[in-house]
Amino acid sequence: MPDVTFQQFSTVQSDKLPYPATVASAATIVPTTKLTYVTGTVSIANITPPVSGYHELSFIFLTGSMPVLATTGNIQFAFQPIINRVFTLYYDPSTAKYWA
Repeated sequence: MPDVTFQQFSTVQSDKLPYPATVASAATIVPTTKLTYVTGTVSIANITPPVSGYHELSFIFLTGSMPVLATTGNIQFAFQPIINRVFTLYYDPSTAKYWA
């Protein structure tokens, strides 16, 4: 995991860091910034941890027919996101799971 980019996942950001990325929903997604926009309708089961320790990721889902966050991977609880609302997940390295 590229811990060298840990600042991109910090709660403190500057204008020198990348703007929030947009990713298409898929079985596995790979966020590159703390805040990520998600399009598409495929259920998400895995999130590739962008850093090795505890971190928080926030998502805004943009598609009208929302994907479900499934528990078949590293997401602890299934969840149906609401369009255009921020949804935050917390990564616990001791369980290797994202918690809502």
